[in-house]
Amino acid sequence: MKHYLGIDLGGTNIAAGVIDENHQFVARHSAPTRGARPFEAVVRDIAAAARAVVKQAGLTEKDIGYAGIGAPSTIEPGTQRVVFANNLGWKKADLVGEFKKHWDVPVHIANDADCAALAESIAGAAKGYDNVLMLTLGTGVGGSFVMNRKIYLGGNGYGCEPGHSILVYNGVQCTCGRKGCLEAYASVTALIRETIEMMAACPTSLMCEMCGGNMSRVSGRTAFDAAKQGDEAALQVVHNYVEYLAAGIGSLVTAFRPTVVILGGGLSNEGEYLLGPVRRRVSETVYASDLMDPPAILKATLGNDAGIIGAALLGA
Repeated sequence: MKHYLGIDLGGTNIAAGVIDENHQFVARHSAPTRGARPFEAVVRDIAAAARAVVKQAGLTEKDIGYAGIGAPSTIEPGTQRVVFANNLGWKKADLVGEFKKHWDVPVHIANDADCAALAESIAGAAKGYDNVLMLTLGTGVGGSFVMNRKIYLGGNGYGCEPGHSILVYNGVQCTCGRKGCLEAYASVTALIRETIEMMAACPTSLMCEMCGGNMSRVSGRTAFDAAKQGDEAALQVVHNYVEYLAAGIGSLVTAFRPTVVILGGGLSNEGEYLLGPVRRRVSETVYASDLMDPPAILKATLGNDAGIIGAALLGA
């Protein structure tokens, strides 16, 4: 049986895993990233984590044909350098070259969101679908396209950032520096902002009671939890959120025509309470929806394992 090594590099942890050809974990290992250290020290620990998980799997380095790495950055085509990993402070970093100083095996590298989408398309919720759009609804909105079971990198090789497609012209300021991005309206951060604004306007809302009037206690669940109890202000917040998210998905579906849309991240845990309304609104916003079936919209199933599995499959 073949085995694959995947490494999911995050700002907090280095997560490594060995999976078999059935996409099942044989071994896992995690170590703190401690990204404030010099680049070379972090990469040394990435290689150490890789060796540790291979040993834990009862394998040797010769049993592993390559290492796959998911990095929180755009990857420069050709050089395969990390363009900018803001959580680590890396710019134009030769992660592949530095890793190979410690373990001289072929290394495949990709953006971490691309890895997650690849994993869901091959081993997760989108298994059986060839063309996949995945959005991760977290602090930001990560996203990726998988077309014909391959990560779509576009004509210039830099990949896609669907979370930074413009939803509202000259709209809310986004962390990327532009205004009106989908991320500025459909992320957890955006939902918290909208919740706080509604609480300020409606101080008798159940949302205020649930937070004890303390705005710092507002989370991405606050509006959803209150809405499920019938709170009118919370229902409006959730309605607005669904409208923004569905409009963004609808535009992306119209442009790329994926056969399935996968939603991951913390907000996807709202399940059908979120997915049902989003499906209905997407079906109404997609161009020519009366002539063709809208894509399936499903919850991601691999959770935090998606990054490791996708990285492991980069060279498979």
